Amino acid sequence: MIVPAGLSSSAAVAVALVVVSSHLAAAGGARAAGLPSFRGRDIAGSGGPCALAVAPLGYPCEEHQVTTADGYILSLQRIPRGRGGWAAGGRGGGGARAGQPVLLQHGVLVDGMSWLLASPEESLPFILADRGFDVWIANTRGTRWSRRHVSLDPSSRLYWNWSWDDLVINDLPAMVDFVCRQTGQKPHYVGHSMGTLVALAAFSEGRVVDQLKSAALLTPVAYLAHITTPIGILLARAFVGEIISDFLGVAEFNPLAPPVTNLIRAFCRGPGTNCYDLVGSITGKNYCLNSSAVDVFLKYEPQPTSTKTMVHFAQTVRDGVLTKYDYVLPERNFASYGQAEPPVYEMSSIPAGFPLFLTYGGRDSLADPADVRLLLEDLRGHDPDKLTVQYLDQFAHLDFVIGVCAREYVYKDMIAFFDRFNQFSE
Repeated sequence: MIVPAGLSSSAAVAVALVVVSSHLAAAGGARAAGLPSFRGRDIAGSGGPCALAVAPLGYPCEEHQVTTADGYILSLQRIPRGRGGWAAGGRGGGGARAGQPVLLQHGVLVDGMSWLLASPEESLPFILADRGFDVWIANTRGTRWSRRHVSLDPSSRLYWNWSWDDLVINDLPAMVDFVCRQTGQKPHYVGHSMGTLVALAAFSEGRVVDQLKSAALLTPVAYLAHITTPIGILLARAFVGEIISDFLGVAEFNPLAPPVTNLIRAFCRGPGTNCYDLVGSITGKNYCLNSSAVDVFLKYEPQPTSTKTMVHFAQTVRDGVLTKYDYVLPERNFASYGQAEPPVYEMSSIPAGFPLFLTYGGRDSLADPADVRLLLEDLRGHDPDKLTVQYLDQFAHLDFVIGVCAREYVYKDMIAFFDRFNQFSE
């Protein structure tokens, strides 16, 4: 194989792995274009997350779909009330007004199932529903339940021609608008990891802020310059040349396909790496994850995303600034943005009066505290009555979603924050 001049050695390794997997796919040995399995569990005919993870626990659940402006068909699950059948204010179902809506957005390489994998006493959607909230769970394009398009097939490269910029422009506005129209109310928003990045970028451009009551950002990501996870740094360096996406045409990044699994095997052979705790190696040492929670999480995740999104993350790590996708060639940036460099998402442009709840952990290797502090510096002009910041020294990246103690340390304060703004009129 000929490696283009100037390509880093790690990028060259990644390119080689992609080429090998392409040959395997041609021989029928790779499943990069197919749905990731549930590790032996057949999900055909399961009816989606409602039937799989919500209804068996006694909660009402509805499956919904929304089509974005660029044609992607996204899946949303709705848990309109808790197991007791009570709407907000303790009123029963029937003709009672639905509770205050809240939209949950997952991070990269997972889907909406990631919110639903613990017990009802520990999972945020169930906790919110039992408190009278009308819960909506988003699933990003390309993940297991959102792999449809009005005209494109997931096996085509065109289907995967998007980065997280497109989630800012299309997916988030479509889902927020859908929830507003379905409920007649402004929802609260909860994002984790990339779910915070997409929201912050949208808010900085004035998108959806007028349609939301508030936003709770768990492990907020706006900067990635201080990322410390070794495998994250390895992947960022592997994608930093942009060659995987632009020159070889490998558009879907499937964590269960050979290019990534081979890269991780190589990483695990390195010194000082504990791949018996691969989750901890990626996210940081989580405080209140038990082994059964991790086992369940790895049974349903990870999920695919676009290679372009991974390149975009690598650019953020490399450049230390949050911008739109960089096409590298000035003429391509000009064609997309009217300027030679990609525009910057200015966090200081987030409306100062928009209510924000930010919570982050001292052990997080992905949303490093130093990077969160850079975001907080950008928000120094925010209305202090509308900004709540929580710092948990012992928490890492996944504690906020599947940690058995997240209810006590995070969700209780987050719900109290929501309750402060529920009184305001629509």
